[in-house]
Amino acid sequence: MNESEFLAGYDPRMYPAVAVTVDVVALTIRGGGLRVLLIRRGEQPHAGLWALPGGFIRPGEDLPQAAARELAEETGLSGLGDRVHIEQLASYGTPDRDPRMRVVSISYLAFAPDLPDPRAGTDAADAAWHPVDKLPELAFDHDRILAHGLERARGKLEYTPLATAFAGETFTISELRGVYETVWGVPLHAGNFHRKILSVPGFVESTGETTESGGVRGGPRAKLYRAGDARLLHPALLRPAREEQIR
Repeated sequence: MNESEFLAGYDPRMYPAVAVTVDVVALTIRGGGLRVLLIRRGEQPHAGLWALPGGFIRPGEDLPQAAARELAEETGLSGLGDRVHIEQLASYGTPDRDPRMRVVSISYLAFAPDLPDPRAGTDAADAAWHPVDKLPELAFDHDRILAHGLERARGKLEYTPLATAFAGETFTISELRGVYETVWGVPLHAGNFHRKILSVPGFVESTGETTESGGVRGGPRAKLYRAGDARLLHPALLRPAREEQIR
């Protein structure tokens, strides 16, 4: 039997039906805190509970396309282009994670600086940015997905220049330190951080410009930097707790 003959007689109904969805952990820094984008479900199951933006993929749709579409449809956040860093996070397939049927979800992690207020759409009753340290009850297994997303984001700040995606096109070293402190949730020594950042080849590069004014105490104007061409940080910038473990 050749392949054409095999496919002509193939019956997919011989196997249990499995649906595929995408869920997006979208993070940003607003009001000095790390926040995650959540939508309030307007339909069953779990109507009224908050959840990550997401939904079923469509026929002929690739996974990244589905993630971008769901993010736009349920929150109104579209046309963000290069402002958003997005990457695949993990897959989740526990048999009873969805009461409707067997559903496998492919999750994505997205982050960008100071994203706008979302607008609920399609089957979402509401959409809002929530502080990651003060979350409501989440639908399905989205608390688990969010926890994995937060750990991925915090870990990536150690060995990639991802922090610059939160900081905008140009930034000061102090502003970059603020990103690390917000995402990691710990204070960092200003002098040590400044020295470490400038010792990592390709992490940041000077724009040759400075801020328009000095600090709050009238100090000298701060130098402005932009993201360099490094893809990995060597040496890595370890979280304080991990530094202690290594020592």
